[in-house]
Amino acid sequence: MGSNWDWQVFLQDPGGEYPTYWQWLMSAWGWTVSVALLALVVALVFGAVVGVLRTLPDSPWWVRFGNAWVELFRNVPLLVQIFLWYHVLPALVPPLQALSPFVLVVLALGFFTSARIAEQVRAGIQALPRGQRFAGMALGLTTPQYYRYVILPMALRIIVPPLTSETMNIFKNSSVAFAVSVTELTWFAMQVGEETSRPTEIYLAVTVLYVISAFALNRIMAFIEKRSRVPGFIVSGNTGGGH
Repeated sequence: MGSNWDWQVFLQDPGGEYPTYWQWLMSAWGWTVSVALLALVVALVFGAVVGVLRTLPDSPWWVRFGNAWVELFRNVPLLVQIFLWYHVLPALVPPLQALSPFVLVVLALGFFTSARIAEQVRAGIQALPRGQRFAGMALGLTTPQYYRYVILPMALRIIVPPLTSETMNIFKNSSVAFAVSVTELTWFAMQVGEETSRPTEIYLAVTVLYVISAFALNRIMAFIEKRSRVPGFIVSGNTGGGH
């Protein structure tokens, strides 16, 4: 079957914006990376905030809000959330109609992943000894101050290993953007595989790019983990409070 492969398909002219399918493939890869990285930024920001809210002492309403955020975005399938952002929310919130499908996908993927990161942040905070919180209070720090200067610098460092998995997952989950016609790798594979009748070559090339991207992210996160590792702390799945 190898003799039937035609890798020169990538040098053919698709007859549109791009001179060759290879250049179209590279553009689709760029869209995939853009979706994943921007969604990761959204997920990290909102995940960190919600994770902190779920651990605030004497703030039951903020804790309930954080819990509701996690349950909402974690329990609805990602593809359903994509369609809600694309079809439903713009009808309910007219200003969203001005946003492109790319932005809507970034928000949907970012909020979906933020629920998972919020769980990691909460676990990291609760894994710290309670004495650190009391020490900050004894120094006269306010709640925002001891979270900023004492709790979060340690908690964020010890959750880097699970964040590696979330970073790779958000890149792989970016493939759902095809559902709203964002021209990323999966959309490219489906479209071009049908156009050229060469799905084997197209999907193999797309798979290789996904593997390269995931491996690169893994190596970057491994470097960050090595540089930020805290001796004496082991990250586990336990979300109970530290003592």
